[in-house]
Formats: sequence, structure tokens, C-alpha cells
Amino acid sequence: MEWAGRAKHLGGIPRKVVLMGVGGFAKIVASIFNTTSVHNAHTLIRLVRSRPPALPLLTVSNHMSTLDDPLMWGFKGFPTSDPNLARWVLAADDICFKNPFYSYFFRLGKCIPIIRGGGIYQEHMNEALDRLADGQWLHTFPEGKVSQVDAPIRRLKWGTASLIARAPVTPIVLPIFHHGFQEVMPENFLCGRRPPFPLCNKNINIVVGEPIEFDLPKMRQTAKSLSRNLSLPPVGWPTTSPHGMDEAAQRCLYAAISEQIQTVMESLRSFSKSFMKSKV
Repeated sequence: MEWAGRAKHLGGIPRKVVLMGVGGFAKIVASIFNTTSVHNAHTLIRLVRSRPPALPLLTVSNHMSTLDDPLMWGFKGFPTSDPNLARWVLAADDICFKNPFYSYFFRLGKCIPIIRGGGIYQEHMNEALDRLADGQWLHTFPEGKVSQVDAPIRRLKWGTASLIARAPVTPIVLPIFHHGFQEVMPENFLCGRRPPFPLCNKNINIVVGEPIEFDLPKMRQTAKSLSRNLSLPPVGWPTTSPHGMDEAAQRCLYAAISEQIQTVMESLRSFSKSFMKSKV
């Protein structure tokens, strides 16, 4: 149902209704029923509202609950009423697109289906690249799945790194770490199930970092050099990329980009602990 995600579908009215409704729900849950504190919110808001034309924004965050998106955008002051400013997000195909109704709803909500385990060259990754090429805002959860354990950032999947490397225009990459959504929507609330509705009176903390800078030309050259000493079984990726990189070089590049993001996100996680203490 890619057609349902187009801005001109039925004059854009269904998209506006869905995004305004979901945005209102996020505001109520995050800012009224719970307490949300955000560090460096102005950087996120500025990049969403007024980055240079045609320059895409790619936000990345940890994944602590099935409601991280949209609740993480529900804090006070964040624009949720303009569908043109709303993020695109990679969403699990087996959860958000498991029947025609869900597919239509989540497509209207600017979600792109991703098959977990389907690889970084699966069909809808090209759609994500198209949104970046259009200068849009895209959000990803590079850990790949929900984890409600208070532990270091896990090894990141390479999908986000591949989007950064393959995008026609290198996006602004903004890291975000959040804590508290695991209490709003716990995975094991009652008999191993999630609660039917978000829980209330919880503290949510969001730390927005600064844009991550990638020296992609240098990283590509390093990846090519490192890959010459590797002997890895092929996994079916294109033999060359637009930058003349074979599969082994791409692996080295995506690993390096992912490690840089992981390091930054882990530093945000450490900072968030002191940020939470300051709010007590």
C-alpha cells in the first residue's frame, strides 16, 4: 500500500487526520498522563522545522517499547500538528503491516515496512532512500528490536549505516537516547502481555545529542583497504556500489558507521543517568 503513504492520496486529508490524531495521543500520554523531560530539545525542533532545503534528517534512537514512536515526539513544544514536518519511520512488517487495515493506517502515518532479517537491500529500503533523497526526516531504531533491560547499547544492525552511506545527499544524523517508555508500555505487564493502554504517572527522560559527523570519503577508502585482507562468504549484495565498493568493503564501511553511532548513543546513555538524577 505504498500509494496510501503518498502526500496527495485523497488530497492528503486521511494522512492529516491520522497524524494529528496520533500526535494528540502522544501529547496526552507523554505530557499529561506522564512527566517528560527533554535535554537539548531545541536542537531537534530546529532541525525538524528549519534545516536547509533538500537536506535530509536521520534521527536514531534506542528502542525500549512498542510505543517509543510516537510517544517520544509528544513532549511539550514539539510540532505534531503539521503532517509535512512529521517523521517517516521504519516499522516492523510483522507488527504494523500484518493486515490490510493496519497497513493502510500505518502507511497514512508515514511508516515504511521493514522485514526484520530481510537484509539491508530489501525492497523497502529503497523507499527509505527515496524519502532521504526528497530531503525528508526519517527515524530508525538501529538496534532492530525492543529491549527493556537497562544495559549498554547493543551492537547495531547495518541498515541505518547503509542508508547513511547510500543516500544521494548525506543526511544530518541526530542521535537520541530515551528512558522511561519501558515503564509506560512494559512488555511483561500481566501474564506476559503488554497493558491494553499506556500506563500513567511515569517519568520519561529524553536526551537529544548533537549531529554526528561522518567523513564518508575517508571511511570508504579505509573500508576498501581493510577489505583487501578479508575473505568472507558472499551474502548476495550488489557486487559494486555507486562508489565502486564490493561486498567486503561495504561490510567494513557499514560496520565502521554503526560503531560510531553506537559509541555516541552509549555516551548519551551515560549522560542520561546524571540527567535523570538532576530531575529527582
